[in-house]
Amino acid sequence: MSFRQALAVAAPDGETVVTIGVFDGVHLGHRHLLERLIQRSGPGAVPTVLTFSNHPSAVLRPGQQVSFLTSPDEKEGLLREYGAGLVISLEFTTELSQVPATEFAHLLNTHLNLKGLVVGPDFAFGRGREGTAEFLQAIGQELGFWVETVDPLLVDGSPVRSRRIREAISGGDLETGNTLLGRKFRLQGEVVRGDGRGRELGFPTANVNVPDEMLIPGDAIYATWALVDGRRLPSATSIGIRPTFGLTERLVEVYIMDFAEDLYGKTIGVEFVERLRGQETFSGIDALIEQVNLDVANARASLAKDDGVRIG
Repeated sequence: MSFRQALAVAAPDGETVVTIGVFDGVHLGHRHLLERLIQRSGPGAVPTVLTFSNHPSAVLRPGQQVSFLTSPDEKEGLLREYGAGLVISLEFTTELSQVPATEFAHLLNTHLNLKGLVVGPDFAFGRGREGTAEFLQAIGQELGFWVETVDPLLVDGSPVRSRRIREAISGGDLETGNTLLGRKFRLQGEVVRGDGRGRELGFPTANVNVPDEMLIPGDAIYATWALVDGRRLPSATSIGIRPTFGLTERLVEVYIMDFAEDLYGKTIGVEFVERLRGQETFSGIDALIEQVNLDVANARASLAKDDGVRIG
């Protein structure tokens, strides 16, 4: 389906107030923008988010890979949770990148019955990024919609941006990443069979196959919640290459405490609470087991503080 068809299909019955962006992570900065979108929509218009299922940089700068903080489905769910009445997800294509800003504004006005646009200070769309806020204000006067620019949300003196969160989480800085997200970072994937080493050590782990396009936190041991069939279970998660065994494949292995169910083939989520330590190489199996026992104890303590109850 072309972007023109997608806009036509999404057309609501009434007026809309629209914001446009990638919205990866739906972080505090995005929620700041959404709050203003909802305020300006009032009772008479649908607060609408026009977003993209892929990252524009993958099209505009081929070869540059951006790891996502949220999957398209999770992003849409979060946008709706935070107040969007309508979410339109388009694939960003070469064709879309070449549409003149004037034409795109006309398409939005025609198909979405546009009442207004709420955008950030660096916003621009259309071929050559010609559709700046100033440009849109001028064409809005002609077509009958208004444009409002919202200042970015600052945390510790800097704007909250998806790139800033990616850098924090990929470096293992969960405290900063989770603070800027406004919630705990989460990933999900299918549980696949591993080599069984965790079970041999007395700590059977779920080997989670995370989609290639998703961000994975930096190599470390983390206190986490495992999200299984609607349950939130205490767990400790190892991310890395298991240097003690001389392996090179980067793995996400989740040890779910006091749990013995078969998870193979299921999709589970992992919610990251605290980084416990970095990856280490141990002199032997006994030293490794001793450390894993300590990691599990530390994870229990961390999760007990997070949940407000004693775990285990």
